[in-house]
Amino acid sequence: MRRTAPLRRRPALAAALLLLALLVPAAPAAADDRHPGRGGEESLVETPWVIAHRGASAYRPEHTLAAYRLAVRQRADVIEPDLVPTSDGHLIARHENELGGTTDVDERPEFADRRTTKVIDGVRVTGWFAEDFTLAEIKTLRAEERIPDIRPRNTRYDGRYEIPTFEEVLEVWEQGRRRNRDLLLIPELKHGGYFDSIGLDTEAMLAATLRERGLDGRRSPVIVQSFEPGSAREVDRLVDVRVVQLISGAQRELTTPGALDEVAEYADAIGPDLRWVLPIGADGRAGEPTPLVADAHDRGLLVTPYTLRSENAHLPDGYDIGADPTRYGDYLDYYVAVYATGVDGVFSDNPDHLYRAREAYERAQRRP
Repeated sequence: MRRTAPLRRRPALAAALLLLALLVPAAPAAADDRHPGRGGEESLVETPWVIAHRGASAYRPEHTLAAYRLAVRQRADVIEPDLVPTSDGHLIARHENELGGTTDVDERPEFADRRTTKVIDGVRVTGWFAEDFTLAEIKTLRAEERIPDIRPRNTRYDGRYEIPTFEEVLEVWEQGRRRNRDLLLIPELKHGGYFDSIGLDTEAMLAATLRERGLDGRRSPVIVQSFEPGSAREVDRLVDVRVVQLISGAQRELTTPGALDEVAEYADAIGPDLRWVLPIGADGRAGEPTPLVADAHDRGLLVTPYTLRSENAHLPDGYDIGADPTRYGDYLDYYVAVYATGVDGVFSDNPDHLYRAREAYERAQRRP
């Protein structure tokens, strides 16, 4: 869908128009009321979002309905499911199409002959793949914790939960909106080019589901994201929802001002790897923010970086507490530093911790 022409030339107006459409929990703040970030940049939203990465995945196996429900209870503003297709054209919630890392498929003798090796986006991967299973077969599998060495407490839930379809995720999200009417959903389409190459058009599948539910308009509380510019552009052509261009640690070229000009033609936000927003210094602590947030805001693009996790194993070294990789480190200080860059939301496996950090950041901003 064609974006409003003034987006790049008149960023202040573009940001205001964008915010009116975003259905955020609070009304957009006036420029004088917004909180200046650590680098002097201001968030484009009054209350930066708490985005539940794969649900509350620090506490339940990721991409299960239990993880999404818990994220709602932990006061997330946005729920994120990743989507991959089955062989018979259904979208299911998995971070990867390879099922061995997050399900019990390797324990199912009836599927032993499905194990194979494929090249996915240039990488050889061996395992069991969602696109080789029907939905009925997928529904016989059960979810398991992806990183049991770091989250051993989550293993108590192994085997309890089915693999949800996108429609089932939508139902849980709609239930969550009864608790928080401003709750957003931000599905991510995975490996769009690869799936196109084998005849599974995930962008069209997603668009069809959104149309069926009346969620395909510009004011829809659903926002679609992808790492692949081609996939993001296709979604933009198919439906008039808002689009996020994700930026991985290997896609630095998308962070330049010239690239952001192009992104602003089809997307409404960027979701960069945190390193492109807040580098870590030699002491293992947060360094000086990069210009990326300001550059994106100048083009009317929101910025929602990923991913905050509270265990020592995932925090920068300067925020570790002790040597146990499973122990929570000084996550609060780090999370506050991320909010202070002026971002518009952050992804976290620990929505409750991120909510607490946002409160701490806002209290600090109110001090005289």
